[in-house]
Amino acid sequence: MFALPTDVTSPAELERFVEAAHARWGRVDALVNNAGSAAAGPFSTLSDAQWEEDLQLKLFAAVRAARLIVPHLRAVGGGAILNVLSIRAKAPGAQSMPSSVTRAAGMALMKALSKELGPDRIRVNALLVGMIESGQWARRAEASGKSPAELYAQMSRDAGVPLGRIGRAEEFADAAAFLLSSRASYISGTALNVDGGLSPVV
Repeated sequence: MFALPTDVTSPAELERFVEAAHARWGRVDALVNNAGSAAAGPFSTLSDAQWEEDLQLKLFAAVRAARLIVPHLRAVGGGAILNVLSIRAKAPGAQSMPSSVTRAAGMALMKALSKELGPDRIRVNALLVGMIESGQWARRAEASGKSPAELYAQMSRDAGVPLGRIGRAEEFADAAAFLLSSRASYISGTALNVDGGLSPVV
């Protein structure tokens, strides 16, 4: 385990993180881009600054991280890049911007990189997550006077999740581990929904 708090919107901090990870293990085999927030609101209320902040966090951070990692992956003969996005990247709803737009850009980045980096044996995929249990939701439950279980049940009902529940963190982690592993050696350029069947598109 290696943990280094990093502001991924800072090019200098991102470079420091990659260098530290390489120094720790002597090689880099994979990259997971998983920075984000639930920035969303009515279109007419969003300022340029809000758009720019979301693009920096969810798109440009992934671009910069990939730019730094690709030489390391080429040096070891290949590897994997995984962009963690949202089902809103494929199926945006009302008042889902800027997040849905920046997530869609992340999916386009994934697809384009998969084409360009395939000859280097670098696979690039995306996980599109729906509602997953997290500390963020637990804090919202506490603030509303509900237990996490009560909030999760309500969220699942309100959203109409076909599997009838919110996803667990380990289910997301299992999907990510699979796409990063050699068991997914012929999977690239794919966006996998981890959402209990909620998304209306495949």
